[in-house]
This record gives sequence, C-alpha cells and structure tokens, in this order.
Amino acid sequence: MTRLPPLPRDEWDAETVAAFSPREGRFPPPNNALDLLARHPPLAKAFMRYNAYTLNRSSLPAAVRELAVLRVAWRRRCRYEWAQHVVIAREAGVTEAEIEEVRSGAPTLLNRVVDELDERSDLSDETYREIAAELGDDRRLMDLVFTVGTYGLLALAFNTFRLPLDEGMSDEGFDAAFGAGA
Repeated sequence: MTRLPPLPRDEWDAETVAAFSPREGRFPPPNNALDLLARHPPLAKAFMRYNAYTLNRSSLPAAVRELAVLRVAWRRRCRYEWAQHVVIAREAGVTEAEIEEVRSGAPTLLNRVVDELDERSDLSDETYREIAAELGDDRRLMDLVFTVGTYGLLALAFNTFRLPLDEGMSDEGFDAAFGAGA
C-alpha cells in the first residue's frame, strides 16, 4: 500500500509547476517519481537539477550508468527503480545477459563496485584501482560513485513511500527472481 501517493497533476499549484521548470512549456508524461517529488516543490527543484546531471550529462557511458543503477535497485529491492531502469538500460544497449549478471550477482567489476559501496560506503583498494583503471578518468570515477549514491537515495525514498509502478510498467518477474544473488 502506498504511504505517500504521487500528487496528481491536476493538483499541482504554481509553486509546484515552477519547481519543475518545464522546457518549452511541456512537462514529461505522468511519472510517479516526479509526481511524488511534486509534494515538496523546494526539494523537487533542487533534486531535479542535480539528478538531471546524473541521468543526462554524466561522463559515464550510459550502459555503465544503467548497469550500476540496476545493481543498486536490485540490492535495495527497489521495484520502481528496477522497472524504470530496465527499460532505460535496454535503450542504452545493455543486453539481457548483462541484466542477468546484475540479478545473479555475477562477479563483474561493476557489480563489485556497487556492492562494496552499498555495503561499506567505501571501496577496497583493489576494487578502487581496478575501476579507476577501467574508467580511466577521475570525472567518470566520481560520476560512478555519485550515481550509486544517488540511486541508493532514490531507492530508499521509493521503498519507504511504497511508490507504485507507473501505469503500463512491468517489474519483469522482480519478486520471482529474488532467489538468486543479492
């Protein structure tokens, strides 16, 4: 049961509309995550600007970003984040085999990075050296750490408020698949 439901668009006031600063007067289609943030316009305004960087302007390759987000969603058991980002990951070229590696907890470097950050809020020296060499750029490394943290925060909020999936979204057997990997 939803604890804090998304705010229906017809209930948005001028402050809420201003918080989302629509480009060209258009808003994205209804989206429960945005509509949840609409309940707190000052928070929405600050977070949307930051998250726009993480999602759209980060130096990370989109597939790397999405695999990291999926691993966070999987570890945090965040159905909403998983459903949204499986779609985005596929659009970024992530394969079904790579998605299964996220689910199963395969010993990939990226899974290890996310797992260590999620468990300890730190990376072992070995993992740090490997991911720094793999990414080859300080900004990419920072973007990866901030992406994991950002989507961990979102998972925390979405789970706490029991954010429902957007209409038409599928969790793709999310519950059934939880037997493998964590």
